[in-house]
Amino acid sequence: MRTKEHKSTRIIIKCVMISIVLFCQASAKNTTPDPQKSFDLKIYLPRKVKVKDAYLKLGQVSVIQGNEALVAKANNVAIGRISVTNQSVIIDRPTVLSRLASGGIPSSKVIFTGAEKTTVRRQQRDLSSQDLVALASSFIENHPPDASLCQWSIIRRPQSLILPETDEEILFSPRLVLNSRKNQAKVEITVSCGGKKVGARDVLFALKYHCRQAVTTDHIAKGAMIGPENVKIETIPSNSPEPVNWTSPYGLTAKRSLAENTILLPSMVGSKQSPVVVKRNQSVVIRIEKPGFLITAAGISLEDGRIGEHVRVRNVDSKRIILTKIHEDGSVEPVL
Repeated sequence: MRTKEHKSTRIIIKCVMISIVLFCQASAKNTTPDPQKSFDLKIYLPRKVKVKDAYLKLGQVSVIQGNEALVAKANNVAIGRISVTNQSVIIDRPTVLSRLASGGIPSSKVIFTGAEKTTVRRQQRDLSSQDLVALASSFIENHPPDASLCQWSIIRRPQSLILPETDEEILFSPRLVLNSRKNQAKVEITVSCGGKKVGARDVLFALKYHCRQAVTTDHIAKGAMIGPENVKIETIPSNSPEPVNWTSPYGLTAKRSLAENTILLPSMVGSKQSPVVVKRNQSVVIRIEKPGFLITAAGISLEDGRIGEHVRVRNVDSKRIILTKIHEDGSVEPVL
């Protein structure tokens, strides 16, 4: 009995081993070779890539391995162009295969790894709005529209400017744009690279100027003299530059009564008046002088008057009242 059991066990073990061998052989026959070994080019596409040049070649946007001659050829295959600053270009696998086929490399020789498509952007420099404002502000400080400029503040900020990355020198050329409004100034910043203009931005400022003004420190009566004892000169910020012909009002007279803390305007003051030389009820000489003769008469002034002013005078002899002009010597001449 035991001998039969041992024989049955050996038979079962042999069957199992034969099955395992047959299974392994079948599996070995169905094993496919590494597909990458049957291709001449292996192209890796990254998800994103930045390039320096505007004209794109496959070697700039991917990693190519394989047959040395085909790799060199594939690296130079044109793949697209970035036409404007800040533009992105999408390159997918079918596009690559199409361009390779145009260059004489069939798709059967190519295998891809990496992303299904890659986003290509050009390397660039972002000139921020804050950078542009700082540049324009420095220009205003060194080239003020008027020597009395004391303050400037931003009114309108420019948009940032995207510049292509380049080995050539980038030049910034700010200039002041003429503006009819004295309280504003616009600075235009032109950006050039390699002798070509690549962009421009405008920065608008509000301006304040140092200006002098005269302010009364006390009540001033009409006709009173203006001087340091009743008027002070102070400097304030103003929306407009100080007039070129501005002068101190000292030595002038008030044309009307002025209250304390009044800002003096040109219309409020006049030239210094000469002293009164003829007073009311004063005796005066009426004098008429012409070539070849001189006539004089006595008169009484009916009002006060200064040199060059007109006053009424009563002729002592005829009692007639006439209008006369006062001369420097105090005599009066009838106005005919």
